[in-house]
Amino acid sequence: MGFFDSDIVQQEAKQLFEDYQALIKLGNNYGNFDLEGKKLFIEQMEAMMDRYSIFMKRFELSEDFMAQMTMEQLKTQLNQFGVTPQQMFDQMNLTLQRMKSELSNNT
Repeated sequence: MGFFDSDIVQQEAKQLFEDYQALIKLGNNYGNFDLEGKKLFIEQMEAMMDRYSIFMKRFELSEDFMAQMTMEQLKTQLNQFGVTPQQMFDQMNLTLQRMKSELSNNT
C-alpha cells in the first residue's frame, strides 16, 4: 500500500488543510481580537504547526516513492524562495514567538 493510499493519511491531510485554511481566515481578524482571543489564536497556530511538522516528518521518513516525490516538490518550491522546510518551520515559530512577545509587552 502506498503512502497516499492510506485512508488515515488522506483524512489527516484533508483535516490539516481544512484546519489551516480556517485558522488563516480567522487570522485576518487578528488585529480585532482581545488579549485572550490573540492568545488562543497563537496557541492554535502553534498546535497546527506541530501537527504539520509531524505530518511532514512522516513524508520524509516514508520509503514510498510518491511521499518522497512530494517532499522533493516541497523542497523545490521552497528553494525558489531561498528556504528549506526546516527554515520555513523555524520562521513560522519565530513569528509566533514575536506575536507572544508583543502580547506580553502590551499587558
